[in-house]
Amino acid sequence: MIISTGTASGKSLAYLTPAVASCLDGGTVLYLTPTKALAADQLRSLRELRITQLRAACFDGDTPFEERTWIRQHANYVLTNPDMLHRSILPRHAQWSSFFRRLRMVVVDECHGYRGVFGSHVAQILRRLRRICARYNSQPVFLLASATASEPGAFAMRLTGLEMAEVTSDGSPKGATTIALWEPPLTELRGERGAPVRRTATAEAADLLTDLVLANVRTLAFVRSRRGAETVALAARAKLADVAFSLGGTPGAPTGGSGTQSGTSAPTAGAFGTPPLPTVQDLPTAAPDQGAAAPTDRNALSRPADHDAPSAPTHRGTPSQSPDQGAASQSPDREAPTLDHDGPSQPPGRSITPPFLDHGGDVPSASADREAPSPPPDQGALSWALPDSADWADLPDRIAAYRAGYLAEDRRLLEKALRSGSIMGLATTNALELGVDVSGLDAVLIAGWPGTRASLWQQAGRAGRDGQEALAVLIARDDPLDTYLVHHPQALFGQPVEAIVLDPDNPYVLGPHLCAAAAEIPLTDADLPVFGPTAPNVLADLVTQGLLRKRPAGWFWTRRERATDLADIRGGGGAPIQVVESATGRLLGSVDEPSAHTTVHTGAVYLHQGETYLVELLDLEAGVALVGSSQPDYTTFARDITDISVLASLRSHDLGPGSLHFGEVEVTRQVVSYLKRRLQSGEMLGDEPLDLPPRTLRTRAVWWTLPASEVAALAEEGFDLGGAAHAAEHAAIGLLPLFATCDRWDIGGVSTELHADTGLLTVFVYDGHEGGAGFAERGYARATDWLTATREAIASCECERGCPSCIQSPKCGNGNEPLDKRGAIHLLDTLLRSTPTSV
Repeated sequence: MIISTGTASGKSLAYLTPAVASCLDGGTVLYLTPTKALAADQLRSLRELRITQLRAACFDGDTPFEERTWIRQHANYVLTNPDMLHRSILPRHAQWSSFFRRLRMVVVDECHGYRGVFGSHVAQILRRLRRICARYNSQPVFLLASATASEPGAFAMRLTGLEMAEVTSDGSPKGATTIALWEPPLTELRGERGAPVRRTATAEAADLLTDLVLANVRTLAFVRSRRGAETVALAARAKLADVAFSLGGTPGAPTGGSGTQSGTSAPTAGAFGTPPLPTVQDLPTAAPDQGAAAPTDRNALSRPADHDAPSAPTHRGTPSQSPDQGAASQSPDREAPTLDHDGPSQPPGRSITPPFLDHGGDVPSASADREAPSPPPDQGALSWALPDSADWADLPDRIAAYRAGYLAEDRRLLEKALRSGSIMGLATTNALELGVDVSGLDAVLIAGWPGTRASLWQQAGRAGRDGQEALAVLIARDDPLDTYLVHHPQALFGQPVEAIVLDPDNPYVLGPHLCAAAAEIPLTDADLPVFGPTAPNVLADLVTQGLLRKRPAGWFWTRRERATDLADIRGGGGAPIQVVESATGRLLGSVDEPSAHTTVHTGAVYLHQGETYLVELLDLEAGVALVGSSQPDYTTFARDITDISVLASLRSHDLGPGSLHFGEVEVTRQVVSYLKRRLQSGEMLGDEPLDLPPRTLRTRAVWWTLPASEVAALAEEGFDLGGAAHAAEHAAIGLLPLFATCDRWDIGGVSTELHADTGLLTVFVYDGHEGGAGFAERGYARATDWLTATREAIASCECERGCPSCIQSPKCGNGNEPLDKRGAIHLLDTLLRSTPTSV
């Protein structure tokens, strides 16, 4: 069964009741969650029940080894994550035999997080789990809990391979939530080709978070990247330090921050029933030699100055990791679902200073376990702060950052501090998006479109969880999709949430899990239906590769290596590249092999847990990238050449005068150089050559073509056909996440005026994962809606020639040249001619 209802609708109670009853009857329960934070929160709830027969325990990378034996032998309610199930529990199932024999229920919580390639891996892990259960003669009930999703029963069946009943009616009481769509103002800065630049979403979020905390409004700020979360917390704390100094706090210079930022507004005074403190705009700013440079986010850092870049026959927006991505991130702006272990962390609530910020003084550190003064009963924020000047000095400690990479005990302290009110503002990645109980919040800030409508409502639902009224603010980034949404609210409100996309039959996902299953228990013909219709063909390929041996009794794993190492459930396949600090030999993390060419090439600036490193050497044969701690004043961007060839068109139909196709393609990418751009201004400092081998990606794509007669008509009107196709490709990549549960970094594109395989003007958008992830297929199914929204996003943008809000891409390997905004609009008008739309 799958329960798919809104936030705080009682899903936890719905599965806790039968789960605890199963334990009381002598059975066991396995609870799976995407994040450690949610598992720890559920464990706290279970222990609060004070039921002696309930022996609940977390089994994850934070669990001390001396406790693991006890859990295997005695726990009857085990909370874990797909990583530990894949790497530890299933391969050592004999040690869990007593647990599996009594297994009555498997709870898969927040299952809407299992999408794309990660979701496909989890689907195969659950199939392996079912097979292990059958070995021990247990048939557990699978109970899934999800935020509101489209077609939840069909999704749950693809995830588990089991028939599913669905519960979608939600009768839970809810307070009113005010939703604000906030577009940052334009600045005087200019980006590529003179395009206007908006103020960054993180800078806006820092100002709003400061104002809300000053108004005594308990607030959670969701930021898409780890560094962004640290930056928002750091900037807001610096602004609070300025407030404390300006209103008579600690003597001496303020501790940083630049004070007023143009183009922002304060929240309404007293909106939540407490007299607000003065806003950031009302207070004097620090002297020029004391304030810090205004914080910026990845959008600003990746926005280069104008320069001429060599043109290639094809133009592309290739999928790659963001330059600010940590090793453990699943994608540049997304938090990894969970980690097998945590690396070194900062103390609780302590912000890591990004290297590009220059603070005029020391930023005071917060301490989550230190009780900051709380407002007395029936008194507002102002009366809380005024009695003692020492209280002003503690004002910055009311804001902290939260993300993966902190020690487990530090994260638990931060969660407790937020619940108790000793912290009033928390800047977080999506690590707190899921069902962690942080009740009592008044407001949520969402810095940048979170990827899906489901995530948007999930994050907005963090506020008002006790039934009280709440505020949620979506702050748009300088991005085509964000800009489209704030100008087209009808695309958000009154629309169904997206269907969750995953492809468990992807052979590049299925193959490693068949090897892992054979290592657990030799595979037999009777097992093949569990793994899907493509399993026989994939098994034959594995035998040919020498990974499995076929015997009369079945298929056997015969190698000494761990079969589970073949499947990197967060990466794109292949052995990961280990990132090692050269001075100490310390392993910092790993990067999946497909992304190594763009993120840890020699000379790359690499960020990990808020610290900056310079890649000294990338050794692909050894699978190692050696890095050294550094503080460069520039960032790096890989430049590559991309070619695409059509292997097979699986489906096609007419689209206006053109045609639309979905099929298999082969993408060849070679990183040939990297750009160095100054952090603050985007000024290009150089283009350094690289000697890296080409990489081939066999994946799936959606593409459209226009006949020569239509193209000739556009050429006669004076449009740059290559630039028009390139601009349409960029905008289409930016808008596809509105229709498929993906991020723009999960997909790539190629456009050309004349493609060798089609003989026509062609625009491709492809899945950036081996074998495909289902995103391009979703684009094919929603092509008319998708391309209509793409055309509208370009046409409604205020810029004259194109900007990051419409047709410029932060990951364009061709330096955003050439681009023709007007030509892209006419190209899409031609394609959509006489095509019915449903947008």
